[in-house]
Amino acid sequence: MNNFTVEAIELTRLYGGREAVSNVNFTLSKGEVLGFLGPNGAGKSTTMKMLTGNLAPSNGSVKICGIDMMENPKEAKALIGYLPEMRPLYKELTVDEYLIMAARLHRVSAKHVKKAVETAKERCGLGHMSKRLIENLSNGYQQRVGIAQAIIHRPMVVILDEPTVGLDPIQIRDIRALIREVGGEHSVIISTHILPEVEMVCDHVQIIDKGKLVFNGPIEVLKKQRIGNKLLIGMRAPPRVEDILKIAGVSEAESLANGLVRVRFADDAAPAEAIVQASVQQGWGLYQIAPDQTSLEDVFMQLTYQEQAVA
Repeated sequence: MNNFTVEAIELTRLYGGREAVSNVNFTLSKGEVLGFLGPNGAGKSTTMKMLTGNLAPSNGSVKICGIDMMENPKEAKALIGYLPEMRPLYKELTVDEYLIMAARLHRVSAKHVKKAVETAKERCGLGHMSKRLIENLSNGYQQRVGIAQAIIHRPMVVILDEPTVGLDPIQIRDIRALIREVGGEHSVIISTHILPEVEMVCDHVQIIDKGKLVFNGPIEVLKKQRIGNKLLIGMRAPPRVEDILKIAGVSEAESLANGLVRVRFADDAAPAEAIVQASVQQGWGLYQIAPDQTSLEDVFMQLTYQEQAVA
């Protein structure tokens, strides 16, 4: 028996004969935080709807803690906590009133409702907001209330759609810390367009484009893809590109403005030391040598590149 909390197996959804999602496969284990990314129209929302049981797949299956979503939807959904992008808040209620209602809707037993509400408030930093009307709370605290309702029944899987959209920098920092804390006990899936958030919060990354997964792996792999095999070198008296290409391990060299040179090297090479030695010997005036990182946005664009339709 496996320990996966979420299993998506050949998940496919057809709309009018077109595959909006095509053969998506992935797993999630307890304690993992998955960042789910994709450009508009890529199939991200459709996949999220199938994972939460709000949309039936045309083919394939979803299992939550081994329970098939199609065969036993009530049992599977009971293990999920969900916060959609549009928060399902009743703003005329106080925090306590709303969370008591959420606990009952999630079928928390009557004798455990009070404890569930207090625990959710404590985890989300809402203890001092108990009697406040939700409509009078800041945007950040309203988001905390939304997360509290998603975890109030202690689900195995928590799914958060764009959890930091519209928040100020301090609120974003607090919500990210809360997500990391929640991820210690639950499996968490975050749908987001904020790419730095993925690096700061997630253990695993999944990028979907045109209905297919184009990246599915640990965050470390994505970070390595950012760094790549490139160096950015600054020299006061830069040599010809041909001279740099003679250094062992250097496969490409590109001359840039202001004495900068971008160097690429093979996977098994580490030419930095040889470049420093050559600079000293040849008087190139080396003043900078550092990894040339590709931005996360550029990696995302490379993975989800779509040809523009010809007008």
